[in-house]
Amino acid sequence: MSTTAQPTEIDTDKLMSFVFRAVDEVGATLNAGLVVMGDKLGYYRDLAANGPSTPAQLAERTQTAEPYAREWLNAQAAGDYVTYDPATRRYTLPPEHALAMTDPDSPAFLPGFFQIALGTVHDTEHIVDAARSGSGYGWHQHDTDVHVGCERFFRPSYHANLVSTWIPALDGVEQKLRDGALVADVGCGHGASTILMAQAFPNSTFVGSDYHAASIETARSRAAEAGVSDRVRFEVASAQEFGGARYDLVTMFDSLHDMGDPVGAARRVREVIADDGTWMVVEPIAGDHVEDNLNPVGRAYYGFSTLLCTPASLSQDVGLALGTQAGPARIRDVTAAGGFTRFRSVAETPFNRVFEVRP
Repeated sequence: MSTTAQPTEIDTDKLMSFVFRAVDEVGATLNAGLVVMGDKLGYYRDLAANGPSTPAQLAERTQTAEPYAREWLNAQAAGDYVTYDPATRRYTLPPEHALAMTDPDSPAFLPGFFQIALGTVHDTEHIVDAARSGSGYGWHQHDTDVHVGCERFFRPSYHANLVSTWIPALDGVEQKLRDGALVADVGCGHGASTILMAQAFPNSTFVGSDYHAASIETARSRAAEAGVSDRVRFEVASAQEFGGARYDLVTMFDSLHDMGDPVGAARRVREVIADDGTWMVVEPIAGDHVEDNLNPVGRAYYGFSTLLCTPASLSQDVGLALGTQAGPARIRDVTAAGGFTRFRSVAETPFNRVFEVRP
């Protein structure tokens, strides 16, 4: 005897609400490109400096074509990034928005966030293929906007918190750095965190490492520009093989969850850290349960996890794929498996949580 499924009754209002929400999502997707465009063309900086402007004025000052400036401004006005005055036909970037869109040292700085998102989405087709095959897609394989945007997004938070809040929250570490300590910054990328620490603690010596050779090349250049090359060196090495010994402090900034073998990395840290040393792990803010992370920040991080971080882990040996929202319990399990016995959360921001790990 066969049965026929009864048709599901559709709530039309709920359907249309979802459709218009999806329309808003498409606009937001396109806006990522528009924000990167405005950042690269100097539109936000120009509006912040010159106040209410017409498309012609913006185009002339930035030496761009007026039709592009006009449509860009209209899109920004529709998204409430700028305001529009019909009487004067001028567009204004509010001062609060200007801070977020133009000040690279502000912890609210956003263009890097959009840049890494746009670069990540650019490579979606590769991730589709990887999902079908169960393979990975390496960090080094991604669009350059991923590498540049990552540093631009995280650096302002490091600039605002690393020296003033995070390091002082670690037991006894700040004084060690002032006196002169040996520090390994593992997965250092472009070296933003390494250089910030070197500038703040001139008596200490820093070794930054990353498996991505192009990032290390950039880090070396940045260190030279910052005038800290005398106490900072960078090496191309994986987290399981970086060199040195008896480090007073080992740091990992937003990188542990990207690693294919984070337990292997933890074991390597345990091998090279001093008996009274500290491992500082900075990870994306997350709770231990899915329901803890169903919020705007969690949504963004789960998106990055799907398209960027998990594929990066799966492209490496072991491929543990912790995910961007691993949560404190899983991070603690990794450190314990590596031979560490002490673990505590010492600080957090809207985007990061900081852990102190000790032998």
